[in-house]
Amino acid sequence: MSNPIVSADQLSFSYPDGTVALRSVSFVIYPGESVGVIGANGAGKSTLLQQLNGVLSPTSGQVQIGDIPVTSATLQEVRRSVGMVFQQPDDQLFMPTVYDDVAFGPLNLGITGQALEQCVFQALDAVSARHLAVKPPYRLSAGEKKRVAIATVLAMHSSVLVMDEPTAGLDPCGRREIMQLLSAFDQTRIITSHDLDMVAQVCSRVLLLHEGEIRADGAPGDILRNTALLAGCRLELPLSLQACCICGR
Repeated sequence: MSNPIVSADQLSFSYPDGTVALRSVSFVIYPGESVGVIGANGAGKSTLLQQLNGVLSPTSGQVQIGDIPVTSATLQEVRRSVGMVFQQPDDQLFMPTVYDDVAFGPLNLGITGQALEQCVFQALDAVSARHLAVKPPYRLSAGEKKRVAIATVLAMHSSVLVMDEPTAGLDPCGRREIMQLLSAFDQTRIITSHDLDMVAQVCSRVLLLHEGEIRADGAPGDILRNTALLAGCRLELPLSLQACCICGR
C-alpha cells in the first residue's frame, strides 16, 4: 500500500472562547481516496478542514501532508499540495474576471505568459467553464461560482482537494453537475457535506464526526445505513434510503 497523503495524529483544537471543536482526532488518507466528512452542525467538520492546509493551527497534535508536517514554516509548500474550496464561493472569488481569479494562484507561483494562459484554460476546461473566462464573478450563478472556485484550486495542480459543502445552495441540475465533476477527479478528495446522498454517490469512505470526535470511519454503505449510529450523532438516513412518505416503501 502507498504511503498516506494526509494524516492527523491526536489532533485537537479549541477556539479562543474555550469552545472545543476537535478532540484527539486521528486518521490517515491515501492517494486517490474520496472521503466524505459528515456530522451535525457543530461537529467539527469545517474546523477539521481548515487544519489541513494551515488556515487554523491545532491546539495539540499534528497534521501531515505526505511527509511534510503542517507548520508555519511549511505553509507555502503545503498549500501548493492542498487546495481548499470554501462553502461560499464569494469568499474565494474576488478578482475582476473569472480568468483573473483562476490565474491568481499560478501568478503567485511565478507562472506567466503562455504557460499561465494554458494553466488557466486547462483548469476552466476541467470544470466546463471556459466560456465564463471574461465574466465578472458577481454575474455568475451559484453553480457557476462553485465550478470556478474549484478551477482556482485545479490551476494550482493540487494533489489534495478539500471541499466544504460543495453542493450547498445549488438547484438539482447544479448539484448533479458538481457531483459529476467530483466523481471524475482523480485527485484525493476530502469533502464535508450535509448532503448524505451526494456523499454516498461520490465518496468511497466516510468519517463521521460528533462533538469533535470520530465516531465511525468506514465504507459509506456501512455507516449511512446505520440508523442508530446516525441518530446518535444527530443525523438521519440519506433520503434515498428513507421510506417513501406517500406509499411507505
